[in-house]
Amino acid sequence: MALWEARMGMQSVAVACGALALCLALTTATNPGFVVRMTQAGLDYAQQQGIEILAQLKLPDILEDSRFLYVGKVRYEFSRLRLRDFYLPHSRITPVSNMGLQVFISNAFVELDGDWRVKFLFIRDHGSFNLKVENIYMKIVVRLGSDTTGKPTISTSDCSARISKVRVLFSGKLGWLYSLFHSVIESKLQKNLERKVCDNVAKSVHNELQTYIRTLKVTARIDDKIGIDYSLVAPPRATAQSLDADLKGEFYSLAHRSPVPFSPLPLAFPSDHERMVYFGASSYFFNTAGIAYHKAGALVFEITEAMIPKESGLILDTSAFSAFIPQLEEMYPNMSMKFRLSTPTAPFLTIGPGGISFQPIVDAQAYAILPNSSLAPLFLLSLTGNVSAVINVRSGRIVGSLDVGRIRLSLKDSAVGHFQLRTMQSLMNILTSNALLPRLNARLDEGFPLPLLDRIQLSNILVRFHQNFLLLGADVRFQPRG
Repeated sequence: MALWEARMGMQSVAVACGALALCLALTTATNPGFVVRMTQAGLDYAQQQGIEILAQLKLPDILEDSRFLYVGKVRYEFSRLRLRDFYLPHSRITPVSNMGLQVFISNAFVELDGDWRVKFLFIRDHGSFNLKVENIYMKIVVRLGSDTTGKPTISTSDCSARISKVRVLFSGKLGWLYSLFHSVIESKLQKNLERKVCDNVAKSVHNELQTYIRTLKVTARIDDKIGIDYSLVAPPRATAQSLDADLKGEFYSLAHRSPVPFSPLPLAFPSDHERMVYFGASSYFFNTAGIAYHKAGALVFEITEAMIPKESGLILDTSAFSAFIPQLEEMYPNMSMKFRLSTPTAPFLTIGPGGISFQPIVDAQAYAILPNSSLAPLFLLSLTGNVSAVINVRSGRIVGSLDVGRIRLSLKDSAVGHFQLRTMQSLMNILTSNALLPRLNARLDEGFPLPLLDRIQLSNILVRFHQNFLLLGADVRFQPRG
């Protein structure tokens, strides 16, 4: 019975914490770059899921530490224990302010059967028994915190257990005799279970639940250049209606991590409780991605004619561009061209109720490809335009796509003399929309992982924009091991 109660508390709390992101290293940032909130709806689902898990348990030794019972000098040994039935009419998981989670169980009923054996002086006997434990009450308070490295900690800060009644029926050659002393045996067994159940709960929380929350990938490697840091910046906060985890939420270069030159802004998290879990991704979160990719040299793209769809009608050679720049035909006749696009500064986006938008500056350096395959610089353009983003969640990852409005051009440098930019406007629009955007959107479609624990799946996704942050809501599904 002690092990059953311990696992009941552990499994319920484990699922309750399933959507929480508990992560790697503490930082000095005052505000989080990323927030995870579990609502009461999520905790209610955890309670239901815990019951479903318990219904499938087949425990060979449910009493475990309590299988030996002494009545005076007589020792009873219980073995081959089987769970026949249990009933859990009421259980509840609620946040506890400045603490963590409280699991409350009341009026639970458990029925078991198994074998018993007794040995005392000349008496040797064995048989089977039926045990009913009625009106079980438990209260467990689980403290959620973080260690000095920002990793999650979890412990049982309070536990109490009370059993109203235990009934046991023996069968065997002398079963009728032992049943005469059933009240003494039941009282002993009841006290033994009440005394040991909280010890087993504490052990299960420390050994099993702590292991489970460590299944979270505290840092996520995006590719061979970039990672995400989802470390806790403070212990999880419990309120009357939710449990919040404040995370650093910062992209960084795998080669060389350097401080971000700005801090996260406060997030005015809305009081929305339609979904089980919410993720608040701030503009800081997304802008550190731009900084990390820029520093890693990942925002450099080369475009050749082979990358341009034939249906666009754009031919990337000096003959085609000589219609706009006549001197190209004289200086570099009938030569292929290529463009190298790069960002002189990291892109910086803003998030508001209308969505995500930014105006990146892109340098487009044009080259002629000489017969010996070397490059001759032709001209350097500065491109700007309004970019909007569409965001969604798929398979536990933030995915997105970009859309670019009309490109504006300015000439920064030219090795082929002055020329009119107006005539090149449509060509550069084709170049960016048909060659650059597909590459960017293909990367964004791969997505960036959300901070999730093992076997947690998201559904019923909600996407909303607020001042300075993106709000993602979802319902949670816990996938038990097959």
